Amino acid sequence: MNLLNHKTALALTALGALLMLVLPQYLKNYGVYLLTYWLVFIIATMGLNLTIGYAGQKSLGQAAFFGIGAYTVAIMMKAGISFWLGLPAAALLCFAVGLVLGFPALRVQAIYLAFATLGFNTAIWLVMRNEEWLTGGTFGINNIARPALLGYSLEGNRPYYYFVLAVALVMAALLWGLLRSPWGKAFKALRDNPIRAESLGVDIRNYTLLSFAIGAAYAGVAGALFASLVQFIEPAPFAVGASIMMYLMVVVGGAGYFLGPVVGAAVGVVLPEWLRDVPFVSNWYLPLFGAAVVILMIWLPDGLLSIPDRLKAKRAARAASVARTAAAARIGATS
Repeated sequence: MNLLNHKTALALTALGALLMLVLPQYLKNYGVYLLTYWLVFIIATMGLNLTIGYAGQKSLGQAAFFGIGAYTVAIMMKAGISFWLGLPAAALLCFAVGLVLGFPALRVQAIYLAFATLGFNTAIWLVMRNEEWLTGGTFGINNIARPALLGYSLEGNRPYYYFVLAVALVMAALLWGLLRSPWGKAFKALRDNPIRAESLGVDIRNYTLLSFAIGAAYAGVAGALFASLVQFIEPAPFAVGASIMMYLMVVVGGAGYFLGPVVGAAVGVVLPEWLRDVPFVSNWYLPLFGAAVVILMIWLPDGLLSIPDRLKAKRAARAASVARTAAAARIGATS
């Protein structure tokens, strides 16, 4: 399916990681913060890409898991529990809730499943907003500290950036290994043809549930990192609109492409900030951003990373056309 095969993706990931190690040295404080923000959304959309792009399930509830992860860490740290316990707790809680959310996918598919996950996101958001005794409601939770690692404080933007980069690389490596394993092949079979996959011995029920659970765990890790990054959380960033934006990031980057979340999160996080600072564009950057996304989806419905595959398909079609013309000419010459 992908021209960007495993070796190419691995090489590009290594090159990008090297660039990301050097880039913060040339950026101001806000630039480093924005890069960290981007990395957080890369992790969140990596999980969503597994659910949507590799397992073929439709989910509009990723922001709910993102919020569960953020609030889990914030509440635990407020109670005096270490960030290093809160981070795995956020991932495990989201994994468990993701398993539960996966059950509707066993009965409904496509747009109906999307609506079910959207309703789940709305319900979780209402809990975050209304249960003030737990979440602080619209007042939120503030003074969320950044952790220390082996006695080294991650309070500054640069140290915290490198920590998030390390987590992103670890999560990418885990996903890479998963996709290269028999599990990854089973997820792709589930996406391409569930009936044929089941006939070949793939347990459709278990892999459907796992696609939601693992995707949710990634969002939980991202939410935990987000809470310490912004150091204040309230319900707004975890509403349905955020889930739609994450879905957009996956689709724009290229659902089912390993590096799709990297490109999609850059479009969703970095591009609007860049447009906001462009002269004569700053007052119209949001309409322009929306128009650009609409045009992109019309021109490239499979995402930006499908461009090499489209070019390859056009070259193959052109070569086939030339071959047919030559064959017809030979037949005409011999007749």
